Amino acid sequence: MSIPQISEFTIRRHANAKSFQRGEAYYEAGAVNTVTQRGDLLQADVVGSEAKPYHVNLSFDSSGLTSVNCTCAYKFDGWCKHIVATMLVCARNPENIEQRPTLEQLLNHLDYFQTQRLLQELVKEYPPLIEAIDRHVAWMTNPATQQKNTKPVLRITIDPAPFRRQVRQILKNTVRYFEEGYEEDPIGEELLSVVQTAVDFSERGEGENAIAILEAITSTCVENWDDVAEYGAENDELIGELNNAWCEAILSAELTPEEKVDIQINLEVWQDEWNADFGMIMEVLRQGWDYPPLVQVLQGNITERGAWEEDVPDYADDLALIRLKILERQERYQEYLYLAEAEGQTQQYLTMLGRLGRIEEAIDAAQTQMNSMEEAFALAKTLSVQGALQQALNIAQSGLNLPGKCQYELGIWTSNLAIELGDSKAALLAIKAAFQVKPCFFDYQKMAELAGENWESVKTDLLRMIRTVSGGGTESAKVDIFLHEGLIDDAIAIASELSSYYSELIHQVMDAAIPYNPSWVIANARRRAEKIMDAGKAEYYYYAVEWLKKARNAYLESGNKADWLSYRQNLMQTHARKRKLIGMFQQRDMQ
Repeated sequence: MSIPQISEFTIRRHANAKSFQRGEAYYEAGAVNTVTQRGDLLQADVVGSEAKPYHVNLSFDSSGLTSVNCTCAYKFDGWCKHIVATMLVCARNPENIEQRPTLEQLLNHLDYFQTQRLLQELVKEYPPLIEAIDRHVAWMTNPATQQKNTKPVLRITIDPAPFRRQVRQILKNTVRYFEEGYEEDPIGEELLSVVQTAVDFSERGEGENAIAILEAITSTCVENWDDVAEYGAENDELIGELNNAWCEAILSAELTPEEKVDIQINLEVWQDEWNADFGMIMEVLRQGWDYPPLVQVLQGNITERGAWEEDVPDYADDLALIRLKILERQERYQEYLYLAEAEGQTQQYLTMLGRLGRIEEAIDAAQTQMNSMEEAFALAKTLSVQGALQQALNIAQSGLNLPGKCQYELGIWTSNLAIELGDSKAALLAIKAAFQVKPCFFDYQKMAELAGENWESVKTDLLRMIRTVSGGGTESAKVDIFLHEGLIDDAIAIASELSSYYSELIHQVMDAAIPYNPSWVIANARRRAEKIMDAGKAEYYYYAVEWLKKARNAYLESGNKADWLSYRQNLMQTHARKRKLIGMFQQRDMQ
């Protein structure tokens, strides 16, 4: 599979200026070890500040990158420098990407005995792997025994026992995590992964198998939940996902009335014992696909009540989306459209019209039904895929005037499309809308390019904008822009309020401020350094000295070397017993 096109434009947009600068330095220094591709996965090791290289993973599909992550601890705005360095290799030297076989290709080289030996060696190296192998072998080779009685049973072809063991083990591990003082427990991710296995069966049309798995998960959680509940574990998210998975499984299965009763009895017991709400599942058991109002809707007879004969419950939207997912899977597209329209699922309705090539119909419907940025964004992307680029741009521009929470993403996408169509004015307006909610130095520079001779007027608006915007993650972009424009006082105002956790950003401001306002640099750096030294924790002395180096530079720049030496001498007397700190004071760049 060929990798998606990765441009420097994309890289700069996803990384702040500092990360891009450092990532480029890593790239030029050859810090990125061989980038390998295995199918739709790119991997690289990047040499950094730790002894062990950082590991970068990039996943993609036919539409582009789907996930990007790195093992470093970077938690700031955008991609870290290790991801940037790896991306630059992909963008500038794609011929250097080493093609490696996928797991499937590797296993195809082995015969039966070699595969057995491989698994045995892997289990020796990673003993817990045997449990995963046990589960998968049971799923694949041990059909559940059909009960020999007159009671109808689900037509299942898997043994649910391995799922019960897996859930019990997850809950045991959770208790151990809590007891050992870990802040995060494995319940959320690991249990939801097991639930996803059931969903996978439903998506393959094996609703009965999905129900067997869900019964195993739900019953085992109910039986063992007290063990984790006493440590404060909550089940809200898990119950929400179970509700959705159960409904999809039931609607994907062929159940007899007796089977439905059995499931209902179990659910009633479980929700009482677990303090859960399985009301949506109960309703799906009652309705199935034969519920009269639903049947009418699927035939195109749509009324104000939609697919309900009584009051519409809170979970109506969730249930509608599950039904739509199944109808799409079964290629029942006209019924999909009827249900989406009846249940007010505008985004699904509009995008399905677009996907079916009914472009004008989708656009006409959007004029009266589209109410959010998200709906506009989804339709615009669908129209773009269909090749209706100008219509996609028009819809996207309309979406920027609607309420929603994707203004940045929609604005950038709209701007890129407008540039592709040669509409610089539309591109500038769209990127400005994105900048309004998420300032970005690269976008600021892009707007300067798009504005041309109108830049001074546009710049005034943008600077006013970023002086009023607040919130985490904007500090770096604001500092980059202020320093770029020589607005040192604005950058100082931001840096003064930041904790020392943002040391790199504060250092950036101090370096720029030394010739302009050395007094601020001296006072701010001394305050931060003295706080660390007074605390007496030797492992943090390095950071104190880094602050003092900034103060020293400011003293020297302002012609006050004598004041620096006097201050340094006072510090050495005050902290004379701190041998590690005194050794740092004696370094050449602290003289």
